[in-house]
Amino acid sequence: MNKKNKILIILGSVLVAVFFIWESVAIYQQNRASEAASSSSSTAASDTSSSSSSALNAKYSKSELNNMALPQLTTTIGSGETKVTFETTAGTVVAKIFNKYAPLAAENFLTHAQEGYYNGLEFFRVYKDFMIQSGDPKNVGTGGQSIWASGAHKNAKIDAGTGFKNEISPNLYFIRGAIGMANAGTANTNGSQFFIEESSSNVQAQITDKNAYPTKIYDAYKNGGTPSLDGSYTVFGQVISGMNIVDQIAKADVTTNATTSEKTFPKNPIKITKVTVEESK
Repeated sequence: MNKKNKILIILGSVLVAVFFIWESVAIYQQNRASEAASSSSSTAASDTSSSSSSALNAKYSKSELNNMALPQLTTTIGSGETKVTFETTAGTVVAKIFNKYAPLAAENFLTHAQEGYYNGLEFFRVYKDFMIQSGDPKNVGTGGQSIWASGAHKNAKIDAGTGFKNEISPNLYFIRGAIGMANAGTANTNGSQFFIEESSSNVQAQITDKNAYPTKIYDAYKNGGTPSLDGSYTVFGQVISGMNIVDQIAKADVTTNATTSEKTFPKNPIKITKVTVEESK
């Protein structure tokens, strides 16, 4: 069984990294100053295979799933998508954002990008053969918020101060290169932090029900990803070029993050110098 067969995604002022036999891993964030001052305990979400996606796709037949649009599998910028470019100190990564299938996450990310929110931020958490994470102004994993939490875009109906809702689509999956929202492990806790799937190992063995997936997505998992996240966390983008840069960032030498006590903090962090919103259809 793959070591990432159990995935732990955590948000809170105190991060407790729990390692089971399969070595759980965490994508964490704290997106409110009020939470930073609190003593909230960690919240965990874990899967052993594709159970969450099976539940998500249970209402669809295999034929229906196979006929769905799967925009992650093409590098073309299609209708309802936006092209973005990450300029980093390691090189350039180009991605497309799925406005159509994850409208809130897309608007949040694109607005932050256009306003320079991500400029200068580090990939503060790197985990070889899993993912790289950024989007925290504190560069430690305990900061950041959505565009609706405060300021000019404040909208309590979307984000009342605890984050905005998850957006789950049968069209999007955590295959290699997927861009997802880091959250608290519970619904409606997305802020500004995001991660890019970096695994390049065949993870098809983690999928116990192939009928819960479009055949082409099941085939894509041969090239890497984390299917245990499907149905629980928001996919809102896909890298279309520059995965060699993502791989390079993920291979960094790491030390212990003094804030979270997790040994995933790069000794020489790569920074995002700018995220440019280039094209929208």
